[in-house]
Amino acid sequence: MRKIAFLRSVRIQRADPYIQQAVRGLAADGIEAGLFHTSGTAGDEDFPGHRQRLDRGVTPRELADAVAAWGADAAVSISLPCENALRDAATKAHLDAAGIPTVMTPLAATMLLVDKWETKQLCRQAGLPVPDGFRVDSDLLAGRGLPVPGYREALRVQAERIGYPLMWKPVWESTSMGIRTLRSPADLDDHLAPGPDAGPGPGPGSEPASEPASEPVSEPVSAVVEQVVEGDLCSVDIVGRPGAYQVLPLCWTGRAGAEPVFTFADLRWCGPREEADAAFAEVARTLVGLCEGLGVHGSVNIDMIHTGGRFVILEVNPRIGGATTLSCAASGTNTFTSLARMARGLPVAAGPAQRVGWAIEFLAGDGIPPAVLAELRHRVRVVTAHELVIDGASHGDIVVLTLAEGEEDRTVKALTELHEATGFPAADVMGKISSLLTR
Repeated sequence: MRKIAFLRSVRIQRADPYIQQAVRGLAADGIEAGLFHTSGTAGDEDFPGHRQRLDRGVTPRELADAVAAWGADAAVSISLPCENALRDAATKAHLDAAGIPTVMTPLAATMLLVDKWETKQLCRQAGLPVPDGFRVDSDLLAGRGLPVPGYREALRVQAERIGYPLMWKPVWESTSMGIRTLRSPADLDDHLAPGPDAGPGPGPGSEPASEPASEPVSEPVSAVVEQVVEGDLCSVDIVGRPGAYQVLPLCWTGRAGAEPVFTFADLRWCGPREEADAAFAEVARTLVGLCEGLGVHGSVNIDMIHTGGRFVILEVNPRIGGATTLSCAASGTNTFTSLARMARGLPVAAGPAQRVGWAIEFLAGDGIPPAVLAELRHRVRVVTAHELVIDGASHGDIVVLTLAEGEEDRTVKALTELHEATGFPAADVMGKISSLLTR
């Protein structure tokens, strides 16, 4: 094997530093890596190999043709969010047919997992808890196809059965995009009878809504309407292929409630939480069984809520996750190396990946001055610090740091001294880190 292509749809910096480690490992074995990306820029420091920027609207066939023209012997999907995972799954079908094996979950399974309603049914069948809910069909709302005069009333009855508030989630959206809170029957009616003047719903960079989300949308959208589950948001990555799946450590990403929030708004971390870790062991085995049944080949990311001692499944995303760097940092693993090994037909680790310490991730507002970042690196172990860009919008710098168990007090002291001298980390972030590490 001489060449492996990596398919990417967001800035490569979000994969720092693990993609660079994986690419250097391939180079040491005489294998050239190629990056085929549709967003952002990449230099030698970002991806030390072949790089080709493609249009964001590239079709699966065009993407497959570009990879084949480069002479790839194999390919790996590291795209997100889910609409780009679907693109790569279709690309996989073309590449596999051309004799270029591609590490990506097959298209049929990917199409099930990118559909929130289908995912809910798969989880129920596997015996995994999911929020109670129902599906809203855009064709029936818009009067396309079979007329069903009682459809809206049937949805209202379903909503009353579950009880308000409810969450409205577009079936095909991702990264919290388009999620609305329905606090009353009037809010539901606004979505069931769309008006002409409404704007789009909140995107991935949106702050929590301060007013009831009662404005109608301009076109009917298929959605999942489900009960509000309050608890701690968490996620887990599972990496591998049938017969060999590795379950990475749980990452904790904020609080779930009646208001949709920006994915990176809160402190995100991976660390000791003994009771929850023990409770998750059986859930992990069930999730691995689900992956086996679907033929998952690559990485999946599962979003959950931990509440009342149990884990409620929200989504099973057929791709790497937004917390992949966290889980790698806390476990000493490298998802991108594992995916590259799969592309080479080499054995990959199976079973639970043991956590080796803490990993903490937080946003740094308007960015970190170079001198402050240098001082941060001097005081603590920084895994990565780079600008977070989503859909072309900057959200400041995002930082991941690690520490071993037993270093909590020293780390809090070092960060507190840095905050007192420079104002970084911000007071609210500093308070959350202190509370987490000294509880």
